[in-house]
Amino acid sequence: MSNDESDAPAAVSEPQSDYDLSQFRGERLLSNNTDRKTVCVLGKFPQLSQEDQAIVILEKNAFTEEQILTADREKNFFQFISTLNKEFINDIYGNFTLLAKPEANTIKTTIIYPATAKHISKYTNQNLFIIRETPELYETLTEPYLSKGQFSLDWVYNILEHKQEEERIVFEDPDNDNGFILLPDLKWDGKTKETLYLIAISRRRDIRTLRDLTASHLPLLKSIRDKSIATIREKYDIQESQLRIYVHYQPSFYHFHVHFTYLRHSAPGINCERSHLLDTVISNLELLSDYYKKSTLSFTVRETDTLYEKYEEIINERNCKKIRVE
Repeated sequence: MSNDESDAPAAVSEPQSDYDLSQFRGERLLSNNTDRKTVCVLGKFPQLSQEDQAIVILEKNAFTEEQILTADREKNFFQFISTLNKEFINDIYGNFTLLAKPEANTIKTTIIYPATAKHISKYTNQNLFIIRETPELYETLTEPYLSKGQFSLDWVYNILEHKQEEERIVFEDPDNDNGFILLPDLKWDGKTKETLYLIAISRRRDIRTLRDLTASHLPLLKSIRDKSIATIREKYDIQESQLRIYVHYQPSFYHFHVHFTYLRHSAPGINCERSHLLDTVISNLELLSDYYKKSTLSFTVRETDTLYEKYEEIINERNCKKIRVE
């Protein structure tokens, strides 16, 4: 996503640490994912600003085995049920509406403020298109788009420099070439094992995407993989064979990072048109040192993306092309 000057938010002296959601005024529903029980709302905090917009993302937390099966009556989910309303009963089957006390009914909330036009575009439901990006198209269309400027990476540098989120760091390797920081992704509450989602952020600032990787980066990739696996096994008791470890292309931000999710969790962004397993990336670079500089890579773009505008003519040509089957 780009972060052109025209989309820059109004300057704020200090990041907000407390928000009063009772004051939030919703203006537009950006998306409503009924499968993931997630809703994204665009609106404003009038007490903070009459102009700046905010995105509030609400997600119902997943159930956990510990919460359902624990013998501790003070923690067991069924001890927090306040009402069970009958919808109907037919033979052995019954449908009910269950109301739980607040302690068992928490909602994970993410707030983006001030939100730019690009943030709004990112979280808005819209048509998607698959791009087949050749090395030539990367050089002539995609790379200039990346160089022009994207979302600000200040939040990434804040993590790497221990200015923000230091308490959330799960593991850190301080090596300048092969080091990284492992911490919970914003989509994870950092506690529920069933929805584990960690992200490893490289300390290097010269790698933006898969296209920049060569065999010279193999020590970095293997370090991220092996040390993160060991950390997750020790801290969360999840084995390597139960982890989905992958890199996005195109990524949501252009500083190299690796995703770690629990196989039992259908995390967003795991689709084949976007995700590349880290082990496959490593294998490809071992076979051919500049594999990702020579490959055709597919990725999706939204119709409001600036990158879509650059590829629109090519997309339209493909859509109009008639395929003849003998």
